[in-house]
Amino acid sequence: MSIGFRVKSGYAIAIVVEGSREAPVAVSRQIVQLCDPQKAETRQPYHSGVGEAEENQRAIAARVKVIERAAARSVDALLDGTTGAGRVLPSVGRVLSDPARGATSTPLRAALVVGSTIDPATVGNPHIRAHASEGKLFRSVLEAALASRGVDCTVIVEKQLADTARRQLQRTDAQIRSALTAFGNVLGRPWRGDEKSAAIGAWLRL
Repeated sequence: MSIGFRVKSGYAIAIVVEGSREAPVAVSRQIVQLCDPQKAETRQPYHSGVGEAEENQRAIAARVKVIERAAARSVDALLDGTTGAGRVLPSVGRVLSDPARGATSTPLRAALVVGSTIDPATVGNPHIRAHASEGKLFRSVLEAALASRGVDCTVIVEKQLADTARRQLQRTDAQIRSALTAFGNVLGRPWRGDEKSAAIGAWLRL
């Protein structure tokens, strides 16, 4: 079993897949909150209230702490098996603790699909740098929260996803699209580009 995340600003779309690379099966989908929905400023912590780059470093630091706690809570909820809608995902939580699997069981693995891994320090424009900083932050806090629970993570840039999938899954674009359609039929709508990217990420980690 594996989980693919399409990381966005303040949240991630998570798709859980089980089976094998040859015969993947979609299990569930949910939104994983990486910010505090009650605190709008944690959705874009490097932006000010008027949309410009935030210059108050204390405000940024306070928001980052909230985001770290939110990510940890959300990952715990996912791995412990309950979605926000109350649907139980029993297999996810048991992968890490099921005695029947034995001490040598394969750790739960995850893929974080992101828009970019650019270093914010290399970006000159303050507004673009703020977006790059948020991308790095949400990717990092999600990865840290998963790692703290023993989940092996890899990061994939979305524009490299199609080539990586063709190469590693050894399937054509048409075959991959067909499998994604099957996933969507199981999980239902919405089934857009972000959900498909997360699903491919999960599939690659099987």
